[in-house]
Amino acid sequence: MTQRGSGILIHITSLPSPFGIGDLGPSAYRFADFLAQTKQSYWQVLPFNPTDQACGNSPYSAPSAFAGNPLLISPELLMESGLLKKEDIGETPSFPAGRCDYASVIPYKSGLLRRAYDSFKTGGKERGAFETFCKKNEGWLEDFTLFFVTKKHFQGKTWGEWEKDLRERNPESLERIRKDLRVEMEQEKFCQYLFFKQWSALKSYCNLKGIQFIGDIPIYVNHDSADVWAQSEIFNLDKDKKPLGVAGVPPDYFSKTGQLWGNPTFRWDRLQKTNYRWWLHRISHNLNLFNILRLDHFRGFVAFWELPSSEPTALHGRWVEAPAVNFFEALLQRFPVHSFIAEDLGVITPDVKKVMNRFGFPGMRILQFAFGENQPAHPYLPHNFPPNTVVYTGTHDNNTVKGWFENEITPQEKKRIFRYLGKEVSSGQAPVELIRLGMMSVANTVVIPAQDLLGLGEEARMNRPATLSGNWEWRLLPDQLTSSHAELLLELTETYGRAKVDESPH
Repeated sequence: MTQRGSGILIHITSLPSPFGIGDLGPSAYRFADFLAQTKQSYWQVLPFNPTDQACGNSPYSAPSAFAGNPLLISPELLMESGLLKKEDIGETPSFPAGRCDYASVIPYKSGLLRRAYDSFKTGGKERGAFETFCKKNEGWLEDFTLFFVTKKHFQGKTWGEWEKDLRERNPESLERIRKDLRVEMEQEKFCQYLFFKQWSALKSYCNLKGIQFIGDIPIYVNHDSADVWAQSEIFNLDKDKKPLGVAGVPPDYFSKTGQLWGNPTFRWDRLQKTNYRWWLHRISHNLNLFNILRLDHFRGFVAFWELPSSEPTALHGRWVEAPAVNFFEALLQRFPVHSFIAEDLGVITPDVKKVMNRFGFPGMRILQFAFGENQPAHPYLPHNFPPNTVVYTGTHDNNTVKGWFENEITPQEKKRIFRYLGKEVSSGQAPVELIRLGMMSVANTVVIPAQDLLGLGEEARMNRPATLSGNWEWRLLPDQLTSSHAELLLELTETYGRAKVDESPH
């Protein structure tokens, strides 16, 4: 990321598809072609892990740090490979346009995946590739599928409510349930095989076109996850394996009482004794999936906000230091520094900046945050960017630029924007003006949320932090991205020296 480049942020679930949720099928390839046509260098996505309706379908709240989300598997690609027939798909339910309705998508796609598994079992096609996948991924796949099917077997109860022998992972009890649920486990392994096969094909297609994937790795995992169940010793749990300390952030831009995430915090002392084995395995796994990783909540690697699990809000916590320098030294012995982006938003103290500077991690700048009172010294104003920066108009947690301009900014902020731009603009013009500011800046990398390229309003917002429902649902309509959007993006990309050079053989 030392060259000038730009890209688009859109999650796979937000792509068009006839199946109620974006997937790894034809629309993803069409979007890759759009990126190549407009000379983009990057496609940024959100985490790929399985989602859960109980957690508001958030990709940041997953039952596994390693597994992929089977909802992203493309039925069209399953038809192409002969695992589904046209009649298997049948009449598609009338899913809402422009939104992902998880309540109707989940049972529908689960049925399709069951039929694909039945076809695999009877036909024997892909058996060799499937067995190779299982062997290669055994380190996480066994624990995840056992966790997943056992949870289903106990009607969705959290692992903390299972019978003691399973909770404590007694080897005989694990062996018994593995035998009893053998078929269910194989089906879940098969879904993971399909997900990783389809993802790998899309990633290769993009990489051949010179488009790199930026993935996103949440720092924490859910208590009710395969990881905490299988590796409980590296998390801050009591003798009954319930969280002692949970994670969050103190009051911030998004919430006056802070954000109480509720994930168990890490026992960094124990991680250090293993030379951070679990973390290195996790990073290695993710760097097979993506070219670059955004380390979400980077400041938590330096010092994290920890609260007793009994706290109702994130107000009464404390900062706890983590062994950041030692951890990143171990990490960078295995992986190159240009593989990472530090998500350094929120309350960033000098110790965090020191670690970022020491290792050379690029940080993030959000243009929506640039027009507060601290003018002209505000670090998010383009004239203050260091080149080693990834600049965004907003992230998945922000309103769209148009929505922000219409509903959130104060008259004073508006004045500052007009003064900085040297002209007054309407809410309809604001997204392009902010995109232009990012593109012309000295920041090496610019990433634009698809909603801002399209100039969409608040209705297209992806997430409202500290709220539990109605998030992660926005979707692109099939013909919403037009040739005029492509022309605009290409013009800005070429004008400001960010065009990816076509290196593909002709």
